Amino acid sequence: MPQQRWARLATRILAGTFILCLVASCGGNDGYKDIRDFMQKVEDGVEPRIAPIPERDEYRSFSYGASNLRSPFVPQVKEVIQTEEQIRNSNVKPPKNHNKQFLERFNLALLQMVGTLKQNATTWALIQDADGGVHRVQVGDYMGTSWGKIDSISDSRIDITEIVSDGKRGWLRKPRSIELSGN
Repeated sequence: MPQQRWARLATRILAGTFILCLVASCGGNDGYKDIRDFMQKVEDGVEPRIAPIPERDEYRSFSYGASNLRSPFVPQVKEVIQTEEQIRNSNVKPPKNHNKQFLERFNLALLQMVGTLKQNATTWALIQDADGGVHRVQVGDYMGTSWGKIDSISDSRIDITEIVSDGKRGWLRKPRSIELSGN
């Protein structure tokens, strides 16, 4: 029995020595030095210095000057200047009994010319609608919401004549053109 006591005592001494070494090795690295320094300053009565609030620049208002320019999000449709003779034309009326074509359901500003096709003597223009579909049109076809009839097709543009209200219970022809997108 005395040997067992000595064995337990020796085990306890070894365990105590191990714990003491472990605690001593952890105490050498002062990971809380910044906290201890702060606490020492507080105890000494030294108040930390707070930087003053920075001064702000004076507010300058901004005046937006591009509101009268063309929106970059709307395809470019060029208007051709009308002559007085075109404006005075009183015989202009929208076509009667006209069967609407597919591209007449879209505003002309939403249609884009994306290319041309030629076969023998016939030239077609490729038009992309607002939904992303591409359609083939030729001279004499209609497009746009204002009875826009295609007058001519070139490699870089389509010339169209629309029939629009003159605001005085009459109608006038309004020449327009759609240029090849990317130009």
